Parts: sequence; C-alpha cells; structure tokens
Amino acid sequence: MENSHAPHPTPLENFAAPEPDGSRGGLWSTTTARHGGELTVGGVGVRTLASTYGTPLFVIDEEDMRRRAQAWKQAMEEAFAPLSGAQVYYAGKAFLSAGVATWMSEEGLCLDTCSLGELVTALAAGVEGNKIGLHGNNKSCEEIRLALRNDLAHIVVDSLAELALVETLAKEEQRQANIVLRVTTGVHAGGHEYISTAHEDQKFGLSLASGMAMRAAEEVLASPHLHLVGLHSHIGSQILNLDAFTQAAGVVMDLRAQIATHLGYVVEEVDLGGGYAVRYTVLDDIPPAPIEYARALASAVQSHGKVSGLPAPRISIEPGRSIAAPSTLTLYTVGTIKAVPLEEGSRRYVAVDGGMSDNIRPALYQADYTVTLANREPSHDVVRSRIVGKHCESGDIVVRDVALSANLGPGDLLAVPVTGAYGASMASNYNMAARPAVVAVNGGKSRLLIRRESVEDLLSRDVDAEGYELNS
Repeated sequence: MENSHAPHPTPLENFAAPEPDGSRGGLWSTTTARHGGELTVGGVGVRTLASTYGTPLFVIDEEDMRRRAQAWKQAMEEAFAPLSGAQVYYAGKAFLSAGVATWMSEEGLCLDTCSLGELVTALAAGVEGNKIGLHGNNKSCEEIRLALRNDLAHIVVDSLAELALVETLAKEEQRQANIVLRVTTGVHAGGHEYISTAHEDQKFGLSLASGMAMRAAEEVLASPHLHLVGLHSHIGSQILNLDAFTQAAGVVMDLRAQIATHLGYVVEEVDLGGGYAVRYTVLDDIPPAPIEYARALASAVQSHGKVSGLPAPRISIEPGRSIAAPSTLTLYTVGTIKAVPLEEGSRRYVAVDGGMSDNIRPALYQADYTVTLANREPSHDVVRSRIVGKHCESGDIVVRDVALSANLGPGDLLAVPVTGAYGASMASNYNMAARPAVVAVNGGKSRLLIRRESVEDLLSRDVDAEGYELNS
C-alpha cells in the first residue's frame, strides 16, 4: 500500500538497502550487481552513467522491464487460456516514452493512455490504434477526436456527460466509438486515500449503487455511434490483497449479468484495471507474483460464469507500477552533509542534487524508500541518515530513515531503487529545477531515452525572458 509514515520500531540496520541479488523479491532490477564495489546496471557502471549523463538520473534496466512485461503477458495467457483469453495493457501513467512504448508493444502488450501527451507518445512510437486505450475523467475534444481518428481499441468513459460528448464527436467524425464503461464497485483498496479509487465519494467512475452505470449502458446501446465493448473497474494502487481484486471482479461480472438480463446484450470484455503492488523497502511484504494475481482473477471469472450461465468475457488488465517501478533506480550526487542533534542522539542529513522535483511520492504519500552508496563499496560502519533534496520545503525528503555508510562524502553517488513508476512521470520544475534525464541500459550499453532539461528549456517558455543568453 502507499504507506503513511509512522515511527519505525525496528532497529536502524533493518533500513539499510539490501545488496542486489537478482531475485524477484529483491529491491533492485535483476541485472543490478556490484563489481569492484561499484553498482552496475545492465553491465554499465554508475560512475560511467553519472559522468556521461549527469545526475539526478533515472536508469532503466531494459532487460528487466521487458521481463516484467513478459511475466504479466504469460501469466494472463496461462490463467485465461481455458476461458476467453486475456489482454495486458501497460499503464503509461507510471512512465512512458516512445522507447518504452516500443518495448511494451514488442513484448505483446497494449498501451493504456490517459492524456493527449501519452496518446501521442504511443502513436509516435508506432503503436497501432487498435492496441491503445484512452482513459481519463475529463477528456478534451482533441483527445477524443484523435482517439476516433486512430480507431483506438476503446475509450474508457467516466461519466454520463462524457458519454454524451463522445457520442457527439463520433457522429461528427462519422465513426463508431468503442466504449468501455468505468464503474465504481464500492470495493475499497489501496493504502492511501488519494489512490483508493472505487469508493463512491470521489471523482472516478459511474456509480453502481445509484444506477448510473446501468443507465450509461442503456445510452450506449441506444446510440448508432457507440459500441459497448467492455466494463472497467480500478479499485486503487499498491494492493497486496488478492481478495480485493476477486471481490471487485465479482461486482463487475454481476453488472455484466444484469445488462444481459435487462438489456439483452452480453458485454464481450471486462477490464479489471491495475494497482498491483511492488516492494519499496525490506520492511514491505513481497507482493504476489503476476501468475498469482492472474489465477485469482481467472478463478473469480470462472466461478461467476458457472452461476450466471454467460460465456466468459475477454479479460484485460492494466499493470504499470509493477512493470516500471522495480526496473529503475535513481542516481544522485551527494552535496552538503550535516549532523542534527536529537534527544535520542543525532541524525545525519545528506542533501542530494534532486529531491521532490524528481520523486514527489514521499511528500505526497509519505512513501518510504531506501538507498545505497553506489560508486564504491559501502562501509560496515553506518550512521543514522536522512536523504533530503535541495528544494525549499522541509518535506523534501527522498529517504526518511536509513543506515548509511559512515564515510559518505560530497561527490559520492547514491542509488535509490524502485523509482520507475511516478518518479519521472510526476517530475516537476519546482524551484525552477530542470527535470532529469532518463537512460536505458542493456547488454553493457546505455542509451538516452529522454534528455535532461536545461535552464534554457525553462526560459524558452518565459515570454519576457526571450532573447536572454545564459553565460555559463
């Protein structure tokens, strides 16, 4: 779950980052290792990465990310082979670039997008429209028209007002829109209020309890410009409990049965969303493997079919975090270090050259991470440390508590694992910070995916700064 921070009752040593071992339950991508004391990813040393691309730097292990995509595809195919099949959509909101979109497409995944930028990125990568879905609770006319003109697999509709807008635009474009209705199931999951998305009092979805979802189905079926292809449920993020997914699946399958009974139409697809958990620190539980999630969903669908008598729907899911997060680490360079006296001793504050502008989750969700010394072997002597950023906020914390090498000094490199989801994608220019570069490593080589922003980039948008030349 997105973990609200509470004082840790465990010994400080438990917060030290474990060494990379290539295991699924570890915190590092599967090719991360130490050679001669230096951390390497995909066969490339972090010192080389930092000197080539600068820091802060997002480093994606391409092999690892592809393997995680493969694991989801294989798990869903295996679990749903006896039923009506399954499709995996990579949730681009976790992190998306044209390169990543290409990888996901090559591994047989579709793309779930939720903005004009994400949709255009997927199309720019050459992903075919029938392999792309469009999400979001307030789609613009431009987004909807682009989806229609590219014959997207589906548009996930979030409200009756949006349904009316899609119908109007589909009529104008002389096309039929493939509609998936997002419903609020009432199943609460996800550890933080901001990422629990299936309760009634929030912005997403068509209410089941009020009858709004059934009314939407009626309106889609009555329109010659709309085609009802599916029902959708997303109950939250960072969910470890398989029962939450199976319960939500049952609720959506109930609605499908009601539509068949009352409207005489069998919906062909059910999208059960995402929200599959990852491990951020050694204190977190190891989440279920993709095959465990897949089998639980398949069991729920099969059981419901025995009761309803309806043929099984095609199932789709939308993992994002579980593919992107563990594949990536963030490199920082250490700057100022100071000890702060406390009643129970002291804490060492270690400032790095990034912070909440490249990872907002600790400030937004009180999320916990861990960190290790990356450019050389960590010492056995450790100091209670807090890793902080360089922004003008006391909440600008990267890692709240960690046992870190006592001989840490300015210029050292620190690596924070599991930062591939909602790090780069939620990055900001707070304090006019330039957003970091994103690189991919694979087979001993590195490649730039997204270049680092410059101060010139920031000034280029400031009309009154036009013509100013920065003298470096």
